[in-house]
Amino acid sequence: MATFLHRVGRGAFKRRWLVLLLWVVLLGAVGAAAAGSSGSANSSITLPGTEAQKAFDLLGKKFPAANAEGASARIVIQAPDGEKLTSRSHQAEVAQLLKDVQGSSSQIAQVTDPFQAKTISVDQSTGYAQVTYKAKPGDLTGTDHDRLDQALEEGRDQGLTVEASGSALAPAEASMSSEAIGFVLAALILVITFGSLAAAGMPLLTALIGVGITTSAVTALAATLDLNSSTSALASMLGIAVGIDYALFIVSRYRSERADGYDAPEAAARANGTAGSAVVFAGLTVVIALAGLAVVNLPLLTAMGLAAAGAVTIAVLVTITLVPALLGFAPERARGRAARKQQTSPAVQETHVKRPLSERWAAFILRRPLKVLLVAVLGLVVVALPATKLELGLPDDGSQPASTSQRKAYDMLADSFGPGFNGPLTLVVSDDNPATAKTAAGELGDQIKGMEGVATVTPAAFNPDGDTAILTVIPTSAPASDSTKNLAHDIREVTHNPDNTGGAEALVTGTTALNIDVSAKFTSAIFPYLALVVGLAFLILVLVFRSILVPLKAALGFLLSVLASFGALVAVFQWGWLKDLFGLQVTGPIMSLMPILTVGIVFGLAMDYQVFLVSRIREAYVHGAEPRQAITDGFKHSGRVVTVAALIMTFVFAGFIGANEAMIKALGFGLAIAVLFDAFVVRMTIVPAVLALLDRRAWTLPKWIDKILPHVDIEGEKLARPAQPTGKPAAKDPAYSAHR
Repeated sequence: MATFLHRVGRGAFKRRWLVLLLWVVLLGAVGAAAAGSSGSANSSITLPGTEAQKAFDLLGKKFPAANAEGASARIVIQAPDGEKLTSRSHQAEVAQLLKDVQGSSSQIAQVTDPFQAKTISVDQSTGYAQVTYKAKPGDLTGTDHDRLDQALEEGRDQGLTVEASGSALAPAEASMSSEAIGFVLAALILVITFGSLAAAGMPLLTALIGVGITTSAVTALAATLDLNSSTSALASMLGIAVGIDYALFIVSRYRSERADGYDAPEAAARANGTAGSAVVFAGLTVVIALAGLAVVNLPLLTAMGLAAAGAVTIAVLVTITLVPALLGFAPERARGRAARKQQTSPAVQETHVKRPLSERWAAFILRRPLKVLLVAVLGLVVVALPATKLELGLPDDGSQPASTSQRKAYDMLADSFGPGFNGPLTLVVSDDNPATAKTAAGELGDQIKGMEGVATVTPAAFNPDGDTAILTVIPTSAPASDSTKNLAHDIREVTHNPDNTGGAEALVTGTTALNIDVSAKFTSAIFPYLALVVGLAFLILVLVFRSILVPLKAALGFLLSVLASFGALVAVFQWGWLKDLFGLQVTGPIMSLMPILTVGIVFGLAMDYQVFLVSRIREAYVHGAEPRQAITDGFKHSGRVVTVAALIMTFVFAGFIGANEAMIKALGFGLAIAVLFDAFVVRMTIVPAVLALLDRRAWTLPKWIDKILPHVDIEGEKLARPAQPTGKPAAKDPAYSAHR
């Protein structure tokens, strides 16, 4: 691997204009495809194989006129305080409002009248109208959204309180501020670290090109592959973070090789052969973790995982080809002014140099490894304790900011119709024999009405063939409450009993039922997913480090960091600790997708730091250093750059805390805090402590395994003697040769 990437690096350095041109052309081509894409992403969630999804699909077949995939909106109308919506004047105002809504788009199939549909509250102050569209949410145009907003505003001008919710409303405008904040902070850290605009600009430029290609590809394929609206944000988040970090490692290694006396082409080639090998294997673990999300069999999660894996793959390819090419454009400026001055005054450099902070930190740990290990582990365990209270849920309009129309409509309905109105359970009863379906629907409706926690059950509505009925069950409790979830379980116990259905099929769906099915699906998938991801990554790390204990330690350290991040998520997003600091307006259950998505991403990133840091430690050990000295040498050369890389990734993720979408906000926080825990507590503290305690045992491998494993040479052993450093004696080589 090192030899191959050495050749790639030298070739890219030599043919820098061609490499740059190829990447720019690719970016332009994908960007043009994205610009020509007419579709848009959606925000729907499908769950193949679950009862809720089966019921949804059945409704699509049996009630085609309802167009289950079409956009919809619920318009909530309220009379001024003390007045009734049923008064003659307000009825006329509502009629005009509904007429304006009907005329707002040619895609509208139906607008219900709240007076005819009897969707008026008991106190007659509030009502709602249901708007159904012929087109899918993603097919509605900006004009459709604008004209609907205008119709609602005209209703408000008449003195009514008018709010709306549903998929027909204009999606929140995507803001680039999150990416911009993280990018600017990353740029500042790079400039301070390298002391050179040229060196700092290379990781930023490569990250921009990589992310530009990825996000453009996601945009171009959004409609074709029915990608979710969160897919691009996740790909962008990861693409920026790993793109900067991977390039940072190669540029840093290039500067180190130049400091050792190698000329620019050879230093770029050697940096690509050593740090580039670490980048490839680190990227491979991330890709495995993200692509492994497909085992959950949730289309939304699979698409997000594959898009993010694609972003990481592009970041790796850009790093090992474009970074050496960019070094060819500024071979001296990439070193920084301070490095060039030190080269001219080596005696002064050695007299005044101070040991790097990372080296001093390693020395501190090596003096008391057991105590440091215990304190670090106990600290993470304490932070992880809130994770035992983790509650999962799906976002609804109740989790929207209080200023949005969706949240206002949600609150108005809850106040006027009861808290359970926003989370109804839909019961679908079907049988080939219409008589059987009718009997089962009637008996089930009567039985469910008498259940505790049920506010009302609507009469059965049949399709034209009479073989399928819909009953809506309104709970007395809020959608996310345990009472509503328990009610859904109780209803399913009734509907799954053939004695209660007479042989008809009875399925429960709706937001709450969907939430239950999501949680169950993730619960059943999390352990197979962990086994797959950890198992494959373990094998890769055994191959890289030729050790059993080092990969095992890496996996256990990951579990500590991810559990601690879950604990922090619960404390902030569920309990509301420090919520004002993070701009969080609403607390509640963590989105069901979060745990498994966080596990996949954090595992990949954790292995990044494991590979970058421990590969340099093993490199020193392979080249003859004692185990403890190898730890010190590894921290001396990689500790600082791992710290910088972790800070950059943390700031990039933290920038997404300001996003409007609740899941992206929580994901940004969870990933940022997980990186901090994993990089600074696990990799920079627990790893050296464990390596010190294991001593030489850390690098042992059973002989029979050693024989069957191929040698990937991530430390660049074969690069120890191929090129003589310019102006530097070959003092290293005999030692390396003797060791080998």
